[in-house]
Amino acid sequence: MFPIYKNKISENVIWSYLKMFMIILILFLSKTASAQDMCYAKLSGDTLRIGNECIERCFVWNKGWLITNLLVDKVGLWSMKVNNGKSPDTRFWQQPQINGEGDLKVEEVKGNSRHSGYLRVIVIAHSNLMDVKRSFRIYDNCSAIACDYYVKGLSDKFVSISETNGNAVDRKNIEDTQDLRIFSHNSCLDHLALGGNAWEVQTVEFFDATDWNNNLVQEKTFVSYRQQSHRGNFLMASNTLDNTGFFWLKESPCSTSELSYNGADFITSFGDFSCVSPGLTSTDISPSKWVKAYSCVTGIFKGGEDKALRALRSYQKKINLLQANRDEMMMANTWGDRSQDEKINESFCLHELDAIHRLGLNCFQIDDGWQTGKSPNSKFSKGSFNDIWKQKNYWKPNPQKFPNGFTPIVEKANRLGIRIGLWFNPSIQNDFADWGKDASVMIGLYKQYGIKIFKIDGLNVSSKLGEERIRAMLDSVDLATNHQAVINLDVTAGRRFGYHMMNEYGNIFLENRYTDWGNYYPWLTLRNLWQLSKYVPSERLQIEFLNNYRNVEKYAPHDWLSPSNYRFDYIFAICMAAQPLAWMETSALCDNAFNIRETVKIYEKIQHDFHSGTILPIGEEPSGKSWTGFQSILNDREGYLLIYREHTDSENAFIKTWLPKDFRIKTKNIIGNGKIDENSNVGSDGAVNVTINRINDYVLLKYEIL
Repeated sequence: MFPIYKNKISENVIWSYLKMFMIILILFLSKTASAQDMCYAKLSGDTLRIGNECIERCFVWNKGWLITNLLVDKVGLWSMKVNNGKSPDTRFWQQPQINGEGDLKVEEVKGNSRHSGYLRVIVIAHSNLMDVKRSFRIYDNCSAIACDYYVKGLSDKFVSISETNGNAVDRKNIEDTQDLRIFSHNSCLDHLALGGNAWEVQTVEFFDATDWNNNLVQEKTFVSYRQQSHRGNFLMASNTLDNTGFFWLKESPCSTSELSYNGADFITSFGDFSCVSPGLTSTDISPSKWVKAYSCVTGIFKGGEDKALRALRSYQKKINLLQANRDEMMMANTWGDRSQDEKINESFCLHELDAIHRLGLNCFQIDDGWQTGKSPNSKFSKGSFNDIWKQKNYWKPNPQKFPNGFTPIVEKANRLGIRIGLWFNPSIQNDFADWGKDASVMIGLYKQYGIKIFKIDGLNVSSKLGEERIRAMLDSVDLATNHQAVINLDVTAGRRFGYHMMNEYGNIFLENRYTDWGNYYPWLTLRNLWQLSKYVPSERLQIEFLNNYRNVEKYAPHDWLSPSNYRFDYIFAICMAAQPLAWMETSALCDNAFNIRETVKIYEKIQHDFHSGTILPIGEEPSGKSWTGFQSILNDREGYLLIYREHTDSENAFIKTWLPKDFRIKTKNIIGNGKIDENSNVGSDGAVNVTINRINDYVLLKYEIL
């Protein structure tokens, strides 16, 4: 480690950074540099350097079998030596015989309204068994570099399953270094041997299939010691000696849904770290085409957890740009009142549009039941998702329900300023073999009716081929609609893509909750959003609020956490850090519910600005009796604070935030009933003094650091 401290910089350090600056300048002006501002790649001798104005990763070229030897943080002004020795960072088999010198290609990928442009650096390594392609994605002003992995070659030589470490108590005592060799034949996406024994590590495992799970984030914090395996999509390691560190984001489904899973995503041993389980098996490999493994993003930071999380978010916001008139929405979907497809028809939808407009929302999604074919969830007759394309008109608007197609509904919605979305379930048989036909349905609906929001349901992806076909389907829709379609990926059941894979097309439909079944609790919805928002952009999650005037009798009389004990504007406010979803028939609301229209319209005006920031959880974890909330960090000087007082006795609390300590802030009340004491400085833990007079109430404030 080579930390640099202000006012204590040696001549050697100054000279080393002067040389670094000259190298960066040369790279920027060289032919291999990108016009993408400060993104660059340069192979000089046996050294490959890639990076931007925030981060640099240096490799020994090793004929394309890259070996990392240095990570540089240009923001925190420090560097991290990597001692990977003679072993390539990436391996899918043991000791291949290297063929050729390796290939390097550098190209600029132009951005569009969906994703930022980036510099793509492709490195291909050849061997007698298999070739490996590492395709790096380098974005401007981003403290992380992504890498997509591809393999091609002899399938019987591919090793995807490693020995797991089992239970430590079942191993013999350590008397020799040979006793430490508990892993072998391990497929590795990335590897960093950083050395040292002072690493505090956090791994985070995520859970979808939310019809069955209501604890969606599991954090594990430990001091790295002997070789251990860990599950999850996120690893963050901090060196306690100098407060520096790195993180990995594994772009894969949740661990429970990964393909060819070997039981671990990361392996740690003191200062040695590996990202494993590539999501491939030997049957996936072909000598004639590149097959994609899971991806891995490497970020670097100096300082506390907030620096790591902001670096992570700087990457996440690049891969899926938030466009106000496309991605921001306040949607209504009638399925939450459990009528299923029984009421869905032209007359009902036209009536629903009036109520949606009265409530102040701007999107209406027609769920299962609009189509001619019957799904398994139909109230009329149980259908099937198998062999959909054997029914010629399955995905045509049901002529009995919609004799005029969607034309009257779309025309009225346009007059009211409401966008229409539809539910869609791809045909599942033979690993989604009909993906092209499925894509043509959505493209056709876009062209005929201007429908741009599609909720994708019913996925159960159990093979690499199925994964490839779903991606091809989504890419086709994205391209044909000029990146204007929003894909609303349902994660409520089945083997799906979780929170960190294929999330570049739109947002995530998080959970089904119903007052009819007594399993909707506002504080639990807030808790799920609060926990996820630390690692997943909350503005990419669709979060539900229900008609809490319904089914009061379904809850115990003395259950003070039941939905009927919350005001309607409060349960809407729970969704503000995300994309609010009115999971209900809005036409069935009582008159009092429509009083939130003014709140909804005020929120609509600031929604995009609020979502443009890095949104992180603040306060305590929601429990039904906590002080909790979210902070949107727009820049180093301003942002938003959204604070909730749950069922607590005190009208006043100190809320821990991500604000810098010892500063004062000025606030402006946007919505809600509360205030922050501006006469006292922010505390040493970022705490601010908040007053909210009523229980189960909230306040949204815009702040400025003085």
